[in-house]
Amino acid sequence: MRRVYLDNAATTRVRPEVAEVMMTYLVDKYGNPSSVHAQGREARVAVEEARNQVAALIGAKPEEIIFTSGGTEADNMALKGVARANRNKGNHLITTRIEHHAILHTAEALEKEGFEVSYLPVDRYGLVDPEDVRRAIKPTTILISVMAANNEVGTVEPIREIGAMAREKGIYFHTDAVQAVGNIAIDVNADNIDLLSLSGHKIYGPKGIGALFIRRGTKIQPLLHGGGHERNKRAGTENVPGIVGLGKAAELARLELPEHMDHLKRLRDRLISGLLAIEDVQLNGHPEKRLPGNVNVSVRYVEGESMLLSLDLKGISASSGSACTSGSLEPSHVLLAMGIPHEIAHGSLRFSLGKFNTEEDVDYVLEVMPEIVKRLRSMSPFAAGARQG
Repeated sequence: MRRVYLDNAATTRVRPEVAEVMMTYLVDKYGNPSSVHAQGREARVAVEEARNQVAALIGAKPEEIIFTSGGTEADNMALKGVARANRNKGNHLITTRIEHHAILHTAEALEKEGFEVSYLPVDRYGLVDPEDVRRAIKPTTILISVMAANNEVGTVEPIREIGAMAREKGIYFHTDAVQAVGNIAIDVNADNIDLLSLSGHKIYGPKGIGALFIRRGTKIQPLLHGGGHERNKRAGTENVPGIVGLGKAAELARLELPEHMDHLKRLRDRLISGLLAIEDVQLNGHPEKRLPGNVNVSVRYVEGESMLLSLDLKGISASSGSACTSGSLEPSHVLLAMGIPHEIAHGSLRFSLGKFNTEEDVDYVLEVMPEIVKRLRSMSPFAAGARQG
């Protein structure tokens, strides 16, 4: 059976160039980078080269990159680390209702520690209004965290404007850029970012590795205590194969970004056009300010879970909501925050395109989707009710 993978926002296939360099540090160059002997020094050089590669991708200095186990740890470190370290200045944080659960659940945990959190609304496209951010700022505000691009609907947020506002007020600005890095241009200086989270497996690197950019001078506490690894900010022996894999993936992402964006946009627009030709299908997220590879639609009178299973039987991998909550029967918190009714949110699908996708992949989806929708609607009491109404 033909397989078409359109769930790149959940995870990406590791590039051969990345796997090759990782294998070297799994098998041959296996030293501990904290050791002073030749094998240790060899590993340390590789870690620092990867740090340079990741820094170059986002316009940072190498010493501002801290390696983590992934985006979730980076988000936790950014919020908890800054909040706890700056408790003497204030206890108020600002974020949005459409953040990844790595941010939302961390914010909820901080509320239990006595911090106050403001959760900002978004418009029907999933866009945050910078003026809402400005109005939410208090004398006690110490951190603003707004994602660079939404993982479900692909809307790209005005982080440069929000970051400038935070800098003007002397407030730290963090962005969860897990979906954005490697797919759109991000520059921590031009975008006024103090802290940025990224993940290896979203950019054709390995799982279990990520990084947190921490601007020099940012007051932050570590989450993990132990040895003096990662400039005393993240204890634990470095995951050298994962780090060199992330470094290689970051280097390739930087070199190929314009070509990669053009490729994804071409496929995205082709897929959107074809899906919207099906009756009662709507696009979710901003029509223009969206990630180049994101296509999120709601199909009326059909449940997303049924469509996913039907697509999978045809060899097509997609998702409904974010990967971390795809097993839940609850509608997406992102779509609900955008004002989309429960019954329509339940019929949402996310197709996320990647480097290895082709026009033939898109055409295959557009070939099978109309029949899947027709069949499922024929069994839907909601569709029957709509016809009678």
